[in-house]
Amino acid sequence: MAETFHIALAQFPASADLQQNLVRGSKMVQQAAEQGAAFIGFTELAFREFFPKHRARYDYFAWGETLDGPTVTHFSELAEKYGIDCAINFFEHAGRGRYYDATVICRPDGSVLGPVRMMHAAEEPGYNEKFYYWPGDTPPQIFDLGYAKVGVAICYDRHFPEYTRPLVLQGAELIFSPFAGLATDPLDLYVIEMQALAFQNQVYVACVNRVGKEGEMAYAGGSFVIGADSSVLAQAPRDEAFLLLAEIDLCRIDALRLQRPFLRDRRPRFYREFKI
Repeated sequence: MAETFHIALAQFPASADLQQNLVRGSKMVQQAAEQGAAFIGFTELAFREFFPKHRARYDYFAWGETLDGPTVTHFSELAEKYGIDCAINFFEHAGRGRYYDATVICRPDGSVLGPVRMMHAAEEPGYNEKFYYWPGDTPPQIFDLGYAKVGVAICYDRHFPEYTRPLVLQGAELIFSPFAGLATDPLDLYVIEMQALAFQNQVYVACVNRVGKEGEMAYAGGSFVIGADSSVLAQAPRDEAFLLLAEIDLCRIDALRLQRPFLRDRRPRFYREFKI
């Protein structure tokens, strides 16, 4: 099995037209596949306006989709057509009155992995998520894609070590995080934060951010990939549509974990005893 592969992160402004956004996403899937990527990840709610910026509007619940709805079906077909894994985030309608911020991975063999449902919902200006989302009921989980083991941490979840460490302990080699970061957010600090996550766990981290102006809200872009050694492997420009590609070398993980055996030297039994 090859130890290296390429991933792509797709950031582009979302219009009010779902079909137009799906077409734009389709073109990026094709472009990524033609450039040799095995995996493409899209931003949080990539194919819709970021509606949680609005406070308590019932009409947006009509945008909820099931796992066999139009967005997942569309990218399942693209994954099969182009032979590439497509990680997409959407507003999931999971049952009577149940809605989640969810990510699935559409596979080239026609299967769909997930959903992963965001566990931590933000409640602050521009992110009125507790009205729209139920707290996620899926535990931190990884997916074995054959060429890599991938964990998903949606937006706010990536800030919680209690969520990301279990991904690593289950064998994650790459943590994928779709998010919606504003131009006013501390984006440089987000990069540093994910460098620390990568350094402490010797794991790759790929974060793909929304971009474009939606009313008064400006999403910044600047998607990035962090190496298992904590270096910034690639970063997209801010404030413009971009398809970011990066090479992942899984051999680096072994070498780094020998050099700094943080995971080997954990003492979880004592942490439990000390109630840390």
